[in-house]
Order: sequence, then C-alpha cells, then structure tokens
Amino acid sequence: MSLTFAAQAVAPIPLDLEFEAKAGEVLALVGHSGSGKTTILRSIAGLWTPSAARVSCAGAKWLDTAGKVNVPTHQRRVGVVFQNYALFPHMTALGNVMSALPSDVRDKAQAAKEWLARVNLPDLADRRPAELSGGQQQRVALARALARAPDVLLLDEPFSAVDRATRDRLHAELLALRADLKMPVILVTHDMAEAQALADRMVVIEKGRVIRQGATAEVMSDPAALRAMGLRDLASMLSARVVKHEEDGLTQLLTATGPIWLPRVKAEVGSSLRVRILAHEVILSRDRPVGLSAQNILPAVVDRIVPGEGPGVVVHLAIGTDEVLARITRRAARDLELAVGQPCHVILKSMSVARDHVRG
Repeated sequence: MSLTFAAQAVAPIPLDLEFEAKAGEVLALVGHSGSGKTTILRSIAGLWTPSAARVSCAGAKWLDTAGKVNVPTHQRRVGVVFQNYALFPHMTALGNVMSALPSDVRDKAQAAKEWLARVNLPDLADRRPAELSGGQQQRVALARALARAPDVLLLDEPFSAVDRATRDRLHAELLALRADLKMPVILVTHDMAEAQALADRMVVIEKGRVIRQGATAEVMSDPAALRAMGLRDLASMLSARVVKHEEDGLTQLLTATGPIWLPRVKAEVGSSLRVRILAHEVILSRDRPVGLSAQNILPAVVDRIVPGEGPGVVVHLAIGTDEVLARITRRAARDLELAVGQPCHVILKSMSVARDHVRG
C-alpha cells in the first residue's frame, strides 16, 4: 500500500522532485515555508495538478499527466487532516465522523462512535465543533480522516494550532494509533522535534527540490540537510529508562553508559523514554571532568567527525547503540585531538533539555 509521487511544475511553486512513502510508515516532509510541502499534499489529494506528475497509491494510478490520467478527488482514498481542522460546524462530532464513512458501512453511528473512542473522545459525540477545544477538534478531524479507510493519510501541520501540552498528548495518541495504521502517513511540519518524534523517514525540501531523504536519524545527523531547515535543529535521540523521581524536582534516568538527571519527567519509574539532545548543547571532554555544575557526564566513543562548510564540525558519538551528535568548532576538535574510535565524555546540561524533548 505504498505511495509514489513525482512532479514537475514552474508555478505557483516550482517543483522538481520524487519520493515514495511506504506502507505503515510516517514520512515527514520538512522545509521552510514556500518550499512546496503543502502543494505536494494538494497534488496527492487531487486538489491541484502540476504540469507534469505521477501519483500512484496502493497499486492504483491516481495521476499521470503524460497518460492523461487524473482521478477526481472524491475517488481517491485519501484521509486529510488540516491545521484548521476543517470540520463541518453544523454537525456534531459524531456527524462529522459519520460523513466520512464508506457507503458500505451498515451501522455508521456505531462505527463513528468506535472511531471517536479510539481518539479518546467517547463522551463528546453530541458536541458541535464550537463546543470543543482545539485539541478535541483535531481529534475529531483525525477520526474523520481515518474513518474514510484511506489508502494514505495526509497530515498538514495538524498540531500547530494547539498549545504545547495538547500537542504532546496528540503526538502520543498518534503514536498509539500507529500500530493499526497500515497505510502510509505523510506529515508536513515545521517542528523538527515533532518530525523527529513521529517520522520513520524524512524528505527535506528546499525550493521544490529534495535536498535529502532517508531514515529520520540519518537525515537529522546530516549538516547539509539540516542547513535547509536551520542547523540549530541538528539533534539526536538518546534512549533512557526512568529510575527515580528525586525530591529536588529532578528525575534520574539511566542510559547505556550511565545516569542523567533532567527536570521532572512525567513518566512512571521503569518507563522507557527517548530524550532529544540538541547538538549545539553538547560539550565534549577527553577526560572525565570534575568541578562542573553540569552533572550529566556520559562516557562515549567517537564514531565519525563530519566537517561543515564553516568553522564547525559535527562529531558523531556512540553511547551504547545510540548516536549522540555534538556540534563544535574545528579548533575545539583539533585541540582535543579527537579521532575515530577515541573514548571521550559527553556533557549535557540538565536545563538545556526541554520537557517536550522527552518522549515515550
């Protein structure tokens, strides 16, 4: 049930790219505003046709401009969740979901109730959109999109209009739903933390062209790709397990090479988490330092050193089976005499890790 996309266009936004979204995976399209991300989703949904394009999904050809094939939007099995929810204001939550169900569903009310339950809205079926919070409206929009039994799910900045706490809950719910989602999911987002938390693979787009595509961890460790998104987003994910909630407001977590302490993490003792570490917040030391205010000091091994175009380098460090990135200057790397295979220590400030960068 994969989706393949290829397009060329001059206006309104230049496009010259192709990619594939595989069944059961989340593919993030990332890049600056105006790079063509939403235009791509509109092309897949049949809302806009590039001058030259091919779109195939689940073995069906939806668009082939060379072959004069252009399946109408209503005949494409697409589920779409927009930033502004796009719910029918005169319908209840139940009615909105029922409106998307295929015609062969016999008991639409019961099926719609089941979808609302799956997005944790079992008791709000009779409320209209104006009576729901932003997060609740987005849950209804997601339930409606999935109720179509789509061959592909398109998410266009779906969480950007809600507050951070609500966004984190929606992320968790989408991750919980993923086990049952057999179709490809294409996510457009400006939030690199969101892309890194949700996406299996990533396509970086700049001015309508693909700069880099591949597994999320690989793309997020590529300075050339990150330059199109902003190097300050260069980050890695560190696996950890919750050990203890301390009385002073910190939570102790255990990584592959030692403990770290972060501001109170909302997770039960024993829970496995992933901590997003920004590369520019990482400090390196050849020997284990003493007399520092930073208490998170982890043994690591240098795996790669990737020079940038400017005065910086990105050091790839192995911490168990995880890879942590450090963005430092060439001068610092030279003075430390860093080399592949060399042991060193990664130093992390507890307060440099935002709460929303810790995820289950």
